[in-house]
Amino acid sequence: MLLRHIPFLKAVLLHSITAYGGPQGHLAMMMKTFVQQRKDVTEQELMEYNAFCQLLPGASSSQTLTLIGYKRGGAILAIITLLIWISPACLIMGSLSFLLQYFGKNALHTDIFKYVQPMAVGFLAYGGIRAFRISITSMATFVIMVVSMFTAFYLKSPWTFPALIILGGIVSNFSNKRIPGVAEKPRKIQWGNIWLFVSLFILAGFLSEVARTHEWITRRPFNLFENFYRFGSLVFGGGDILIAMMLEQYVTRAKSQYLTAEELLTGAGIMRALPGPTFSISAYVGGMAMRNLGMGYQFLGCMIAPIAIFLPSLLLVLFFFPIWNNLKRYVVIYRALEGINAVVVGIMWAATFILFFVIPVNWYNLLIMACTLALLCLTRVPSPFIVLACLLLGWLL
Repeated sequence: MLLRHIPFLKAVLLHSITAYGGPQGHLAMMMKTFVQQRKDVTEQELMEYNAFCQLLPGASSSQTLTLIGYKRGGAILAIITLLIWISPACLIMGSLSFLLQYFGKNALHTDIFKYVQPMAVGFLAYGGIRAFRISITSMATFVIMVVSMFTAFYLKSPWTFPALIILGGIVSNFSNKRIPGVAEKPRKIQWGNIWLFVSLFILAGFLSEVARTHEWITRRPFNLFENFYRFGSLVFGGGDILIAMMLEQYVTRAKSQYLTAEELLTGAGIMRALPGPTFSISAYVGGMAMRNLGMGYQFLGCMIAPIAIFLPSLLLVLFFFPIWNNLKRYVVIYRALEGINAVVVGIMWAATFILFFVIPVNWYNLLIMACTLALLCLTRVPSPFIVLACLLLGWLL
């Protein structure tokens, strides 16, 4: 049965190696490839899938593409679609963790990545500006954004982000917005997906804590799986929010035991130059977090982290999609989305300031940040060219 889907899977592979620009850019390319060219879904279906995925934690563009595969061939094709989509970027980002270590061992005097770090801050600021224009439409959403920004900046806890998301949704429910009822045939709910999601969440947390308290020799892989499964289960707002969560987990809390802020920013900057999902940075961070245990463990970290972070997205989207026809007619969810979006903007700005203060503040770093932001806002220069320019500057200067 899968043979008839080979042309579709080839299109997914091509999409995975050409889709630049983050979730927004991915959606535009899906529109061209899977709507206009292949007609796998209609434009209305694609926009509905994307809106639905914005309500869930995890990688929204990956979930949207997964749903296209789910519509064509059910759960099996959805899983294969997701694997093909994430593999190229994760392979490259995982290899980067070895590449940086190789550079260090050979004592290269030219730091080609030194301008990539401030460039990443420029990308974060650009994302915050774009999100502000779209989501902040009233005084109420502005206040939610500001409160979320200061809370996320000062309260660096893994639970800060989901708590703010919930509170933002509650506050925005006091608005007068309404949505017309939509009557569609209900779909069968796949309860196994949500039970598997919850069971893995509890089991991962239990094993991680036991491994830590009993000081297992193999505790690091258990801790890594729990960290990234939690990220994938709770992160709203895409790759920029994920970077902030990893910064708190592996830099601030671990006190550079696993990787430094500069190394994390370098990975974030390189990720901007690559096609595919932004969550592919998990392969890089997973490898860097395990590198001091040897190459075998480092390779294992490159595998565990992306599996753990994308698995919740898959399970959640396959569970909630069959009941989406019922969920989308509930006014409470429609109202909550306004507050959730405002919280996401606030968290994005908090992440921008957090990352800004962990790199050296000097004139050339500030210039790189300003130039990156100006190029993104005022020109149509593709992101990969900006990254390549910063790498070239680091090599020459």
